[in-house]
Amino acid sequence: MDADACPVKEEISRISRRYGFGVVFVASHAHRKSEPEAGEWIYVDSSKESADLYIMNHVRSSDVLVTQDIGLASLVLPKHVYALSPRGKAYREETIATALDYRYLAAKERRKGKYGKGPKAFTQSDRETFSANFENLLSQIAGD
Repeated sequence: MDADACPVKEEISRISRRYGFGVVFVASHAHRKSEPEAGEWIYVDSSKESADLYIMNHVRSSDVLVTQDIGLASLVLPKHVYALSPRGKAYREETIATALDYRYLAAKERRKGKYGKGPKAFTQSDRETFSANFENLLSQIAGD
């Protein structure tokens, strides 16, 4: 799990325990917590892509990755990894190229000085959607 700035760490821990799955949180040293959520915590260098590189090198087929990073999701999908956003949206190989294109176009506009509103605030509804979709995914994997 890409733990840097992830708003659903508690939900991931709770739901994963319910299905008997272990959780590995990957975060930079800059995001070290005094009381981290239950699970294994891997701390990596604070440089920009360290957590992503660690995840890319250690993720395996049928793992579940929760990340806000569309680029990281696009790299793990070919490894047959399930990728889910903290808002509960499943990243899919069929649609990831379009998401990357939109990300590229938005970055291009920002470089021109055109700024949008940014991402919407994370809401309780987002949290509930994530929890339901994450639970459904783990249930499918567990064969329940």
